[in-house]
Amino acid sequence: MKVKKFIASSMPEAMKQIRAELGNDAVILNTRNIKTGGFLGLFQKESLEVLAAIDPVHSAEKKMQQQINRQLTTDNHITATQTLHASTSNDATLLLEEITNLKKLVSGLNPNGQTPSAETPAPIHHALELLIRQEFDDEYIQIMKVSLLEKWYMSGSDATNEEVFQWLRALLKDQIKDIPFGGVSFSKKYVNVVGPTGVGKTTTLAKMAAESVIKHQKRVAFITTDTYRIAAIDQLKTYAKILDVPLEVCYSSEDFKQAIAAFSHYDAVFIDTAGRNFRNEQYVIELNEMLGMSDELETFLVLALTAKQTDMKDICNQFSAMDIDRFIFTKIDETSSTGSLYNLVLSNKKGIAYITNGQDVPDDLIVGSAEELLNVVMEGK
Repeated sequence: MKVKKFIASSMPEAMKQIRAELGNDAVILNTRNIKTGGFLGLFQKESLEVLAAIDPVHSAEKKMQQQINRQLTTDNHITATQTLHASTSNDATLLLEEITNLKKLVSGLNPNGQTPSAETPAPIHHALELLIRQEFDDEYIQIMKVSLLEKWYMSGSDATNEEVFQWLRALLKDQIKDIPFGGVSFSKKYVNVVGPTGVGKTTTLAKMAAESVIKHQKRVAFITTDTYRIAAIDQLKTYAKILDVPLEVCYSSEDFKQAIAAFSHYDAVFIDTAGRNFRNEQYVIELNEMLGMSDELETFLVLALTAKQTDMKDICNQFSAMDIDRFIFTKIDETSSTGSLYNLVLSNKKGIAYITNGQDVPDDLIVGSAEELLNVVMEGK
């Protein structure tokens, strides 16, 4: 063993000297503070004495071991790299096969978009057939198909029909999770229903008012601007008498303002508007101008499910100039196809306030919710 003493002003300086002379494998045996220099015991300065040693044999063995370790590391790296390349190659092959299989599964609808392809697994085929029967938009059918096939593929491809329908319901619900649903909120004083002629606005308004009186114990009143049809006025008068609530018939904007003032102390005022040709833009403009109080008005667009979906989409576009809160869908009892509810809700990002399933007042009124919508559109299952 080689031992040597080092004098330095500090430990960092001593370590620098030790490494330079003995190398990095040197060990420190002892350190102590000493005084050096001066004259006759005067003017001495503090220094550090460090005793260090190195074992030449151990150092040589360590260097040899380091060389061996470096070689082993290199060899292992080469082996690991080769293994990784082989593994990556195998994984890539498997991944390619999986993607190919998935592409086959997601081969989509036939070019005419009318029926799922034969390559679709039977449970998913049945679920997609439901969406087609209910006349879901092709866009949403494709989204559901890809999502269902992904879950099918990830689950090991052994799900039952019932499990796939549960997947479908969850996927459909997730698409509309951020859209608000529900009936009259009573957060605004005035409740307005608009829509084309013949959709059942007056009857629906009466149902909503009855629910407010009977279920929520609200004090309500009616206003009608539908002076084009004498029968509509008589109909609303009958409902008002049954519910024992006041009604004002407005023939002009001035009449409407006076009615609003007269009912200022009521909890909720239900406004019935005239049903006109929805393709007449001037009608919507005049309606907007007459109401003119959107901050205090909760407005529902009434659509009949017996109408063609293209017409319902046109109606939505026409009434987009108004601040529509939610939809009311009527006559669900008169149709076997309900996918249009989902299509319109999702495409317009507006929920459902009510669904009506008959003419009885105050019955035949279903409060809208995401769960109720799913129940309706999946009833064909």
